[in-house]
Parts: sequence; C-alpha cells; structure tokens
Amino acid sequence: MVTKQFAGTADEADLRRADSLAREIFSDVANKWALLIIETLGERTLRFSELRDEVEGISHKMLTQNLRMLERNGLAERTVYPTVPPRVEYTLTAPGQALRATVDLICGWTHQYFGHIETARRRFDG
Repeated sequence: MVTKQFAGTADEADLRRADSLAREIFSDVANKWALLIIETLGERTLRFSELRDEVEGISHKMLTQNLRMLERNGLAERTVYPTVPPRVEYTLTAPGQALRATVDLICGWTHQYFGHIETARRRFDG
C-alpha cells in the first residue's frame, strides 16, 4: 500500500493551529460516535439499521450526521441498491480501515488501563 504525502502547506497540517485543516479532520473523527462507528464498520459492511443496533445508544440523527461526515472525509462509503424500499449499506474505505487500526489501539489502551482510570476517578471524586 502506498501512502500519499500531504501536499498542502505546513499550516494546514498543524493540529495546534485553530484554522488548520488537520484540526478540522481531527475534530471530525475524534468523537465518541465516529470512533464507535469506525470500530463497528471495520468488522463488516452494514446496513443503517444494523449499524444503529450495533452502536448502542446512538440516535438516528447522530448516526446519520456521523456517517455523512465519515463519507465526506472519504473514510466510509455508502452504497445504495435500487430496490423497494432502497437498501443502503456502509463500509470503510482503505483510509477508514487504516484509521480503524488506530481506533483499535485506543480500544486496547482503554481495556488495559480501565482499572487504573476507574481507581483514579474514585480517588478524585471521593
């Protein structure tokens, strides 16, 4: 797999700058719903209703908004089949699958340090 190099300016790629494109992208994908959708779609192609059932607690509106954002950023692909009623499926693109590897690391980190975080929260809140 060939990784494309960033062709914009250094300012556009600087996460520390408020006006950078990189920060906008980071803001899009670094939310709880996007991360859960990426993790779920990484396993297989799903219909909208299947995805909503898999991501517990997400509303129809939030799922729609996040899927549109992922599609806009080229991380998910939407396929509409000409049936009645229309069948729509979502899958991750190659960049979406690459991002899923990072999401998997975050999930692994969460499992590894869950007990530590839980203890720290109790200590802080107590």
